[in-house]
Amino acid sequence: MPTPLETLIASGTKLWLDSIDPELIVTNRKLGATGATSNPIIVADLIRSNRFDDRLAAQLEAGHDDTAIAWNLTDGLVSEAQEIFQPVWEATRGNDGYVSFELDPLIEDTEAPMPHAERVQRYIELGLHWSKGHPNRMIKVPATPAGIDALETLAAEGLSLNVTLVFTQRQYEAARDAVWRGAQRRASLALFKSVYSIFVSRVDVYAQKHVPMLAAEAAGLVGIVNAKRMWQQNQTFWQGKDAPLDQEIVFASTGTKNADDPPDKYIAALAGSDIQTNPPKANDLVQTLGKSYTRQVDQMPDASILDAIDRHIDATHLESILMEEGLAKFADPQKGLIATLGQRRAQMAGTGR
Repeated sequence: MPTPLETLIASGTKLWLDSIDPELIVTNRKLGATGATSNPIIVADLIRSNRFDDRLAAQLEAGHDDTAIAWNLTDGLVSEAQEIFQPVWEATRGNDGYVSFELDPLIEDTEAPMPHAERVQRYIELGLHWSKGHPNRMIKVPATPAGIDALETLAAEGLSLNVTLVFTQRQYEAARDAVWRGAQRRASLALFKSVYSIFVSRVDVYAQKHVPMLAAEAAGLVGIVNAKRMWQQNQTFWQGKDAPLDQEIVFASTGTKNADDPPDKYIAALAGSDIQTNPPKANDLVQTLGKSYTRQVDQMPDASILDAIDRHIDATHLESILMEEGLAKFADPQKGLIATLGQRRAQMAGTGR
């Protein structure tokens, strides 16, 4: 009898792990995961586990500062995860088997702002640097003004791209169009791959906080409706294009934030197509629920709920609020990672390591 995760995958969903912990990568690959993604919070947690002290000690001995160590450790962990998923990338001819590598979140640090053109150039430079020699590494760029303006060049240069921090159709369309313009400048589209990470649960949190006139039933479905509409837009846009690989939506931020919701609310509602990035704990939980998942991604709520959402949700305000929050959650973890390295450096010096 298939496990719950096996039924999720059988429904058409690609399962990516929201972690680059080497042990969890191996475990979740056995459960059916075919890709992974990284971020500074994940790396900081791994450093705090003390399991990677030998790597840290080698970096310290080489004289690197904390910022350089953060990127060197991230690069190494992502590379190891890529090795696990390389056979998937080869078997699918580049359609799956990726590990996402997040570019420097401090480019968007509101406490140390830089000119727009400089931000764009930094995304381009870092994207080219960190992608070099890594065919199944996906470069993660946020759907900020600077990130979006860097996408055309990065796509034209042959990078596989994960556009993150997407909350609205406006962001999705701007990012997708920029990526496609760049892709058409390539000599070949054979390995052209892009994905667009839609943050789901954060949209529901926004609705509950900022749109009190929306009935509870509708408020709890705003994120799902928003994600499904962008999924449908994405399906329609790529039909008839000359891209041989799937250009996909990543359903991200799928952990429930309302204690009254079932823990697999978003996982179940978005089953059936494209990609879900789940934390390891979410995958473990799904396995204990004993459910079978079927395609739901193309099923919408009643028209009355859709009408209520359309009447009360201001997409411009939603994007403004969630991007302000999202950029803080984007930059602060990188600062936290660097601070964690500084603390661990001091601890290791104190113990003579």
